[in-house]
Amino acid sequence: MRIAIVDDSGLRASILKDGLVEAGYDDIEVVAPHGAFVARLERMAPDIVLMDLGDPSRDALEEMLAVSRALARPIAMFVDRSDEAMIGAAIDAGVSAYVVDGLRKERVKPILELAIRRFNAFSALRAERDEARSALAERKIVDRAKAILMQERGLSEPDAYALLRSTAMNQGRKLVEVADALITAHALLDPPQGGVR
Repeated sequence: MRIAIVDDSGLRASILKDGLVEAGYDDIEVVAPHGAFVARLERMAPDIVLMDLGDPSRDALEEMLAVSRALARPIAMFVDRSDEAMIGAAIDAGVSAYVVDGLRKERVKPILELAIRRFNAFSALRAERDEARSALAERKIVDRAKAILMQERGLSEPDAYALLRSTAMNQGRKLVEVADALITAHALLDPPQGGVR
């Protein structure tokens, strides 16, 4: 597993690195949060990012949260102090583990494992949500196409669906593609009142 430690304090980074080495990890790189460090992290393609902010300013926190949004990887953030706004911003940005005043090398491995598990759980939920949204959008397209066929050809709903389905099978296309093409053709051939004919 490739691990990136984002930290500009050599002492604090060494605590994290020691904890990782003791836990059996050896592909570790420390990245200072300066310059084009987000691009550098993207090129590294780490499996997980550990951020040690110590006592972050709002600007430093915003920079670190930009990393979270850009990488879409498990991120564990270590801070010395925090408040509700900082915690909320970190969670909204997708930080998997937010640890206040807990930078000790023996805690690194369990926090790393927690961050990975939480990231995977949230990723699975996000994928399910996106799949459900996509299915709902496709269903709306198919329903609209069925309504057009029912109105224009006087078909029943089952017959309109059967026509869409058989057309899709005959053309080797997805049902939603055929439905979308029908909606587009209908809009071109039968524009709303006031449209160009």
